[in-house]
Amino acid sequence: MLGTFQQSQLRIDIDAKASEIRDSLLVTSKLKQWLFPQQLTGNLPDKLQENVTFTSELGFIKVEHRVAALADNHLRLLLSNGIDGFHEWYWGDRWVQSRLEGISLLPLNLGQTANLLRFRQYVQDSACKVPQS
Repeated sequence: MLGTFQQSQLRIDIDAKASEIRDSLLVTSKLKQWLFPQQLTGNLPDKLQENVTFTSELGFIKVEHRVAALADNHLRLLLSNGIDGFHEWYWGDRWVQSRLEGISLLPLNLGQTANLLRFRQYVQDSACKVPQS
């Protein structure tokens, strides 16, 4: 793989419950919404499960993802093609953390920051639309 080794870890506050954050990461219809304009291809189930493989595409950039681990508050994706490495997500009530490591020609920190900001906006907008009981 051509490129340089890069690593980035970001944690942000989100005005949402852990279950809302988890669903936005694991329910594929929601994942596709907040990742737009990236396109997800592959045989995706309604909800991500271990060993599911899919590809994200943004123009000519393609990254293959395989769900390597999944728990109530953790998701680990192994990455290949445009990025050789991994992406981990951890979350709880009112926060999410993203850790990305890999070899790539792409500026990983910039892409990770943009994705997290888009993710936070999507989750908070979705949480506002749901009546609180």
